[in-house]
Amino acid sequence: MRIAIKSAVALITALAAPAAFPAERCRVTDPTNVRDVNMNVIGRIENGWIVIIKRYGEDARGKPWAFVETPDGDPIGWVYREFISCL
Repeated sequence: MRIAIKSAVALITALAAPAAFPAERCRVTDPTNVRDVNMNVIGRIENGWIVIIKRYGEDARGKPWAFVETPDGDPIGWVYREFISCL
């Protein structure tokens, strides 16, 4: 429970921060779950999807996360940064 709360706080902080590289275009290189700010799984994206990184963040353990959206600007959610490669 404590880890989940710390993770949520870290991602909430990241949401408030400006994007590090606005509109960075990336490709999903490993199928991955999509999470909300509370780290709940809300979906899944597959290999080959093109996503746009809007924000970067880290969880309480220092693992890198990225908030992504579709190329059309529709928000998707938070994905583990190691599973996407930027073009």
